[in-house]
Amino acid sequence: MNPTLKGLTYVSVWVVLWGTAASLADFVLLQRGAYEAGSSGQGITFAAYGIAAAVLAVRLAGRFLKPEP
Repeated sequence: MNPTLKGLTYVSVWVVLWGTAASLADFVLLQRGAYEAGSSGQGITFAAYGIAAAVLAVRLAGRFLKPEP
């Protein structure tokens, strides 16, 4: 696979994973009344999940983006 396409796919998958995980956590927190929609708590939730996803993506990149022999 073309390295550029491989990198783009890798980043895209991580964006989808981040959005899905953050949205699920947000849904639970909203249902439990932990914060209101549009509040800073919601922003913090999405930011925290974004940071976690970025750290994981960088740490795992070597396994998935290594050059093919």
